[in-house]
Amino acid sequence: MEEEQYSYNPDFSSNPRLRDLEEKQNLLKDRILLIGNTLIDEKDKNFSKMQELKKDVMSLKEDVSKIKSFVQKMSEQIDNLARKEELMMLQRQFDLFRSK
Repeated sequence: MEEEQYSYNPDFSSNPRLRDLEEKQNLLKDRILLIGNTLIDEKDKNFSKMQELKKDVMSLKEDVSKIKSFVQKMSEQIDNLARKEELMMLQRQFDLFRSK
């Protein structure tokens, strides 16, 4: 009698509860795979966006550097240019010497 109680049944498909658990396990496995694939896709998209942003930042840095250089050259040239008042004063002095 004891042998019948502990007999092992290799046919698991006859047990509906076990079948349900296997089905749930397979569904969970499929969900996890889908979530993993989605995460990988999002990581790849984010990586691509980051690379584009890095290129944009580098380009902006170069542009800012060029603008700084241009502004510095312009300020140096402006410092070297004579002002209108200075030119008028020189013109008056020239006129005074010429009229004498």
